Amino acid sequence: MSARALGKIIIQKVLTENVHIKHKLAANVRLLSTPSGIYEYINVTKTGSNGSVGLIQLNRPKALNALCNGLVNEVGQALDILEADSSVGAIVITGSEKAFAAGADIKEMANKTYSETYSENFTQNWARVSTVRKPVLAAVNGFALGGGCELAMMCDIIYAGETAKFGQPEILLGVLPGVGGTQRLTRAIGKSKAMEIVLTGNQVPAQEAEKMGLVSKIFPVDQLVNETVKIAEKIASNSQLANAAAKECVNVAFETTLTEGLHFEKRMFHGCFATKDQKEGMAAFIEKRKANFTNE
Repeated sequence: MSARALGKIIIQKVLTENVHIKHKLAANVRLLSTPSGIYEYINVTKTGSNGSVGLIQLNRPKALNALCNGLVNEVGQALDILEADSSVGAIVITGSEKAFAAGADIKEMANKTYSETYSENFTQNWARVSTVRKPVLAAVNGFALGGGCELAMMCDIIYAGETAKFGQPEILLGVLPGVGGTQRLTRAIGKSKAMEIVLTGNQVPAQEAEKMGLVSKIFPVDQLVNETVKIAEKIASNSQLANAAAKECVNVAFETTLTEGLHFEKRMFHGCFATKDQKEGMAAFIEKRKANFTNE
């Protein structure tokens, strides 16, 4: 083979590789520019008939969606994006049919010391779910144990599949729940039941969790996410301002006295009359038509 022929082959190979690289870069740009972004441990999409529901799916199947720091951080990032997206009115967090989240990643925390957990304010970033202003619904299939149960309780509404199981088994590991398990669970189901779950580490089936008031509704496993999204769509069709105010009022009920809570509720109710959505909502009712809220 002549030097000229060899040179042509080399040049053609370089050009071909450059084209492949350009195509690959273009594909990556398209992926990076999607609303869901690129995540390692979760999948994020906008769903519902008009894309008004943000859906976050935990995606560590081999670890039963154990909540490692990377996953928790990604959930926080996704929530920030969905919170800022005016087209999204409600958010659903779910896992797989086997596990919503089987707990925190024990391997990741097993060797931590007290000084490390204290100085790092370990698990502080988990609280992002509880601070989102938009309504957040948990669609729980399979195991929701330890941190998984706590994550579900940070959401505003919990729906469960028929085979879901809830629990706080931290006591069996020589520790106790550290992301709200002793606090939110007690407020949700009362002292005696919370004590039983926390001190025994026993798992509670969905049907019992519903009777306790921990779960709002139970659906067949294969219908859970779709049914949850439908309810989220209904919530998302409301005024986002009214949703946020109503959510804040309900949360305040857990933090204050009845008198203070009633005062806060009244002030938030009065505040609604400063919004365009209040005028639109009441006009639509009088005119017997569907309201067109603009979140203003």
